[in-house]
Amino acid sequence: NILLLMFQGCFVFKPSAKKKKTLSLDNVFPDCKVLQDDLNRKILDSLLDFTRKCSSTRQLSDWASQMRASEIPTAALVLGVNVPDHDMTFQSLSELLQQSVTPHVASVQAKECGGKGLEYRVLERLMGTDVTVDDEEEEEAEQTSTPLHKSVHCSLSTLCDWYKTKTKKSNTPGKKRSSPSRDDPQQPPVVIIFKDLEAFNPKVLQDFILICSRYIERLPLMFIFGIATSPSTIQHMLPHSVSSLLCIELFQSLSCTQHLATVIDQLILTHHFPFKLNAKVLQVLMSIFLYHDFSVRNFIKGLQLALLEHFHSQPLSVLCCKKKDALLNVMQLSHSDLERIRNLPSFKRYVEKQEPQEQVNLSKDDTHLKEVCQKLIKGLHKYHKNYYPVLRCLHTLTSSLPRYPLGKQVRELHLICLEKNVWENEDYQTAMKLLRMLAKDELVALLQRCVEILQPVKSKKMKNAFLQLTDLLTKFKQLDKPIISPVRNLQKKTDLFQLQKTLLEMNESRRAKKLSPFEVLRNEANGSLSLEPRSHLSPPESHTLNEVCYYTSSATVRRHLNATPRTSIQAALNSPYYYLQNDRLKTVDGSVSNSAPDICIAYKLHLECGRLINLYDWLEAYATVVSAAEGNNPDSDNYGKVEEVKHARFIRAVSELEFLGFIKSTKQKTDHVARLTWGGC
Repeated sequence: NILLLMFQGCFVFKPSAKKKKTLSLDNVFPDCKVLQDDLNRKILDSLLDFTRKCSSTRQLSDWASQMRASEIPTAALVLGVNVPDHDMTFQSLSELLQQSVTPHVASVQAKECGGKGLEYRVLERLMGTDVTVDDEEEEEAEQTSTPLHKSVHCSLSTLCDWYKTKTKKSNTPGKKRSSPSRDDPQQPPVVIIFKDLEAFNPKVLQDFILICSRYIERLPLMFIFGIATSPSTIQHMLPHSVSSLLCIELFQSLSCTQHLATVIDQLILTHHFPFKLNAKVLQVLMSIFLYHDFSVRNFIKGLQLALLEHFHSQPLSVLCCKKKDALLNVMQLSHSDLERIRNLPSFKRYVEKQEPQEQVNLSKDDTHLKEVCQKLIKGLHKYHKNYYPVLRCLHTLTSSLPRYPLGKQVRELHLICLEKNVWENEDYQTAMKLLRMLAKDELVALLQRCVEILQPVKSKKMKNAFLQLTDLLTKFKQLDKPIISPVRNLQKKTDLFQLQKTLLEMNESRRAKKLSPFEVLRNEANGSLSLEPRSHLSPPESHTLNEVCYYTSSATVRRHLNATPRTSIQAALNSPYYYLQNDRLKTVDGSVSNSAPDICIAYKLHLECGRLINLYDWLEAYATVVSAAEGNNPDSDNYGKVEEVKHARFIRAVSELEFLGFIKSTKQKTDHVARLTWGGC
């Protein structure tokens, strides 16, 4: 069986009590945080150097350093619009700062710093003291003589005193202070990170900077502004009188599309991870990235979701692992698993191509089927090992051509190859024609890059391709040497037969306009390069047992990642049994049971109304339905009568519908509400 642990990502295959095979999520995809840190490694290192440099500048005595020391060092970190990825970046930055620069780091967000809350949040994060902004708690703090008062001036003074106490404790008694160095552990800076600068109240931010500037001589403050849009945001939010108090240095991270290209390169365009996506699933993830949030983190979560869905829905996914483990798992498959293999579309096509006796053996003999499956698994892994180097070589050749006939990014070419035979594509034919027109230097440079791609690949076919391209490069370089003219050779020929043969060849070459040596070599190189895609870039659907590695349910991924809340809410209100699983809520004709929750009854009744709904008529209809649910006699005088409890339940249901956006109050009629939604789910 397969045990799915969503957060640990552990997949366990237990064929027997003796042996157990485990496939961890980390073996299929690396940790998201580690990958994100690798992507931001350069910008994080630059920020660390900036904090160290600013800390050491305060210790210098020259005039320029003193002028800079009167300003607050500020790093303007432009991270881009992929806001969901920012938290992980700032978390890594805080950890690195605390490990190598200073223990005094505070990160704040705009949503928690309304009014005068910014100072208090900074104090809480730095001093580890509970500081509240509620009026009642502030009054209580004043009565108990708490050192943190409501006055902002006193709060910053308290922070200065706290910092002075902390730095005194860190000094070793009797030890002479060394000369100022790059990292002075006795005067570590106090770093305040503003995660989302655009969301802060400009007035609150201006006041905070003005107050901090008064304490810069006592407190080595340092700011880091997290910017999602443009560096000009600082100018728009801060007037010159405030921004002049900051010594700002700009740091620009890589764009989210560059991050995505790295992620795809490390997670998808590699044979090291056996799990694969088909073209439709990859297109869904790409469209969500490009048209929704630009979040690399969410893109990786989408990959992990597809992985979990694949292992949950495909019993044969135990073969989706490294080759050695997959070959062992094949021999441990049960008869039911082998029957599933026989029912795979790709395996059925494979069986149809075999001899009649072989077809019988594959259908009846489980042992023979396991042996064949091992060969097919080996072939699938060889296909992946050869596919990606050839894909990169083809992209290297075509991405330098005008108008990028096969796409500018390698992922675009990968999508084309996943869907159909790339060599049958018109753009591919166009690219091959353009390659025949390249100059020598351009073609040699492209071939050299292809050689560098193929060189580290440990595959027999790729080694042969590497040797072939190396030989072509050698021939191109030999063209620089002087070529002996055929006429000069004729002077050395003495026998009549050779003389006639050479003259005939020269005559034929003149008629046919014989190609130059470079053109011959260029055509040879083009022919060699055009053969590789036909051999190694066939779509995965054409390979047997591709179902064990490739996830194909794009609708499931879209439903989970690109949810439609309104549809889900309408479905819940129309069919509460689907969510509550209460037999009393079952209905045949799609109507809502009178035992349904109040909001479901009110919602169903509001669907029968027009644009404006009379609240009193709605209340009476609701009371009638609820009375039927309570089992009251329809002929009694109290049947359908509006009681206080029913009235209160109705008001609550209407308020919930208004909160969900189905109705709103209207000024046209005070006793009516306006309906906002039309059509079912």
